[in-house]
Amino acid sequence: MTDYFKVDIHSHILPESIPDFHKEFGYGDFIRLEHHKPKYANMIKGDKFFREIYCNCWDPKVRLTECDNSGVDVQVLSTVPVMFSYWAKPRDGMEVAQYLNDDISQTVNSAPERFVGLGTLPMQDPDLALEELDRCINELGLSGIEIGTHINEWNLSDPTLFPVFKRAEELGAAIFVHPWDMMGFDRMEKYWLPWLVGMPAETSLAICSMIFGGVFERLPKLRVAFAHGGGSFPITIGRIEHGFKVRPDLVAVDNDVNPREYLGRFWFDSILHDHKALDFVTDLIGTDRICLGTDYPFPLGELEPGELIESSGFDENDKIRMLGMNALEWLNLPRSRFG
Repeated sequence: MTDYFKVDIHSHILPESIPDFHKEFGYGDFIRLEHHKPKYANMIKGDKFFREIYCNCWDPKVRLTECDNSGVDVQVLSTVPVMFSYWAKPRDGMEVAQYLNDDISQTVNSAPERFVGLGTLPMQDPDLALEELDRCINELGLSGIEIGTHINEWNLSDPTLFPVFKRAEELGAAIFVHPWDMMGFDRMEKYWLPWLVGMPAETSLAICSMIFGGVFERLPKLRVAFAHGGGSFPITIGRIEHGFKVRPDLVAVDNDVNPREYLGRFWFDSILHDHKALDFVTDLIGTDRICLGTDYPFPLGELEPGELIESSGFDENDKIRMLGMNALEWLNLPRSRFG
């Protein structure tokens, strides 16, 4: 079996210790960790139990051991989306973001040949977001940012957010878009439906918003990757394009370029769980726009990193690109950084 160079663009991390922001700020469902037994912690959201996590969610040494065991050479680290805290007062959101970003930077610096960092921003206040974006890239040495599929009531097409995208392009910062605060959550209490149905819809919402809002048209050098194989966008592009053609009065109000023209302008991770789906998506956007992603350390991701790509019918060059080299292009990082 070929020993591929693997870069996982979709892995999440938390600090081992998180301040009690709920107590400090006096409101809100901020997350803190309650270390209730060795190697495990409960995530407490506000004052309620959210989920239990294992130490691989915060301990770099455990992560590296598991990466070694699964053949992952490099992890791209981003926070868990529940930490975005876009609903918080802007200055409070800034404090949370800075705490998380400092921790990610410290982890990357502990093993720069194995970790790459993406920061989080207080996107509810674009001026503060710009300030923290500059700090992430210019001071902390992170390679980009992770943002949500929407920012409270703003979709990613909202003009209020455009300066953040523009500055990201100027800085050469990669952007990873991840679903959060899933639409229809209150109607999907059973069967884990927010994660099974809401997340794919959220990702499609984000892609369509950036296309129809003209973000990709106005910022051709912006490098954006979307989580979970593009969600429901790939299978609905035909419907999306048809709507653009038959009702331009409703669809093409901010950008009159056919949405299909943007295929190949952004990246997807490989979390598709199905060979036929992977074949379809690579036919759609190209094997040079798929990057290995696992959603480590959470169970809905790919539990054997790269297995879907490696067991597919792609030729070796395509596998090499999808498992590692495409990620480096998206991040704009040289292969030599990683030994």
